[in-house]
Amino acid sequence: MKSHQFTFSPNKGWSHFGDTSFKPDLLLAFGSGKECNGEILVKWWQENFPLAKLLGCSTAGEIEGTTVLSGTIVVTAIKFEKTKLELCSLDFDSSEDSEDVGQKLASLLPHEGLKHCFVLSDGLNINGTRLVNGLSKALPEGILITGGLAGDGKRFELTQICTNESYGPNKVAVLGFYGDNIDIRSASFGGWDVFGPERLITHAENNVLYELDGQSALALYKDYLGEHAKELPSSGLLFPLKVTTNEGKEFVRTLLAIENETGAMTFAGDIPQGAHAQLMRANFERLIDGASHAAELALDKTPPELAILISCVGRRLVLGQRIEEEVEAVSEIFQNKTQLCGFYSYGEICPLLDEVGCTLHNQTMTITTFTEDLQR
Repeated sequence: MKSHQFTFSPNKGWSHFGDTSFKPDLLLAFGSGKECNGEILVKWWQENFPLAKLLGCSTAGEIEGTTVLSGTIVVTAIKFEKTKLELCSLDFDSSEDSEDVGQKLASLLPHEGLKHCFVLSDGLNINGTRLVNGLSKALPEGILITGGLAGDGKRFELTQICTNESYGPNKVAVLGFYGDNIDIRSASFGGWDVFGPERLITHAENNVLYELDGQSALALYKDYLGEHAKELPSSGLLFPLKVTTNEGKEFVRTLLAIENETGAMTFAGDIPQGAHAQLMRANFERLIDGASHAAELALDKTPPELAILISCVGRRLVLGQRIEEEVEAVSEIFQNKTQLCGFYSYGEICPLLDEVGCTLHNQTMTITTFTEDLQR
């Protein structure tokens, strides 16, 4: 496996090529800012690597090695030796059930020899939990899924997915990896602290929360946020929700939108009625330690050749100028020998720790690693 990275910025344009004979199979592209749009990316792809599969999305920040950027497009070009790729995408209507969208997407992908699925999705008009459920139901048993939901910084206005010449909102895409020569591992970890009482979720529908302990969830949320409440929904990224199911499963949910009239709070994934919820807040050191732990969980005996890092926009807002510390922490675990790329998202997709199945995570550092074993 070989890889090179290219960067576009509005002021400097595209970075110069390294190896002009390099012919990648895959271009992973992550970009933010209104001047770093799909049109610029597609034009560059057509002029330079039109035979490569192009997959990308809008972000809340781009990862280039151990650097975190904004207002750029970062493209990681990858050449595989013995791994086959298939790229499929579809457009969906925001009124569609996200589980149906996931099943339709999975049906487009050839299943024979499939090893792993990497998924990117619109980050605003999808229920990430149901999307993953649909994919899991329609894919062969044992196929793991990683990926994330596209971002739009703190704006929460428009997220986009790009596949080859097609780009826009309300789109999902899946990249399939095939063959026995590719070793793919993944892990996800958070690092937030809980505060305040644990409350019963008494009214929720899919990913929309209405009541906690029989009271307006939005009113309670605003009380706890204090002066931060006037900045909702973006300030909600600083105070995610920990959800504990009756079976003891725990996960974190990020707030995407609120409706003051109805009191509805829309999250990136399901909020199961009857479960319990508790507010969370940041602990700087624990967030960085969480990134290190995710890398340790994903590490095999030797550092991987490539790692895609998908971290939550909320982590970026909390860590601020210290944001690169979590990326550097991952690189150190991989002995600074791994090509890092990725983005800051509205949701992370990864297998559950110590359990079978995949789900949507929020406020985590999620890592997918790739290594080709040419001796197999």
